[in-house]
Order: sequence, then structure tokens, then C-alpha cells
Amino acid sequence: PVLAGMNGSAIENFSCVIYNIFLMNCTWQAGRDAPADTQYFLYWQNSREDNQMECEFYIKDENRRNMGCIFQNVSIGSEKAYFLVNGSSKDSLVQFYDEYIDLYKIEILTAPLNVTANCTRDSAGCIITWHPPLTSHVERAKCFQYEISIQNK
Repeated sequence: PVLAGMNGSAIENFSCVIYNIFLMNCTWQAGRDAPADTQYFLYWQNSREDNQMECEFYIKDENRRNMGCIFQNVSIGSEKAYFLVNGSSKDSLVQFYDEYIDLYKIEILTAPLNVTANCTRDSAGCIITWHPPLTSHVERAKCFQYEISIQNK
């Protein structure tokens, strides 16, 4: 059955972010009714064509329970990525948790690069230039919108 396992044993508050262009960090909390010995395992699949991969670098809590994962060399594709967290316990069956996520929606972009400001004393004011942030999936600089906050000091 799809929801085999003890109610309340599946993970809660699953969340992932992509940062520094190709690193992904996923975290979760143990199910509120999960047995104390429950251990969780995260698998993900970037697209239907890719193989499912288990986490290589688990983040553990004080009880050595897997509560997160760091993935390296992540690339953002056009399809939703599939995430599955299952668990095991010697006391009972543990429910799994799964979710599809658009990876581009969870990317934390770097700040714009090479920001410069050239100001003159005449009415021309200042010219501020920059380069777009680094990203693994946006190919056109015109896809970005910027906001400049100028404060007098």
C-alpha cells in the first residue's frame, strides 16, 4: 500500500535550496510519531531519464539520525526533480515522503558581480554597472531584474 507504515512516522518540513551555483542542501525533521531508532534516507532524480541517486553526504543530528543532505554538482533541468525520503526502524514500518520540485524555484542566486559606480560632480550623476549573477540555468542576462537602493551618507 502507498501509505504503509505507522501514521506520523514520515518526515516533516522537507526543504531544499540550491546555492553557490551547483550545491544543494536538503533538510527535514523526523516524523512526530516516528520510533526513536528511525533512520531516514534521501533519494532524488533530476529527470525521468536520470538514475535515482541516494544522498552521499548526510547531515546528522545528535542521535546520529539523518536529518539532511548536501548534494554536489547539481544541475538545474527543465523538468521537476523527484525527491523521496524513506525510513527504517526495527520497531515498525515507516511511511515515506515524496515531492516533485522545480529546482529553479529553490535556487538562491549570488549577488551581481563586478559592481562599479563612477560618479561625477556635474549633472551627469553616477553610472553604475554590474554583471549578472552566476547561475547554472539562466542563459540570457535580460532574464534578470535589478533594484538599486541609493542611500546618502
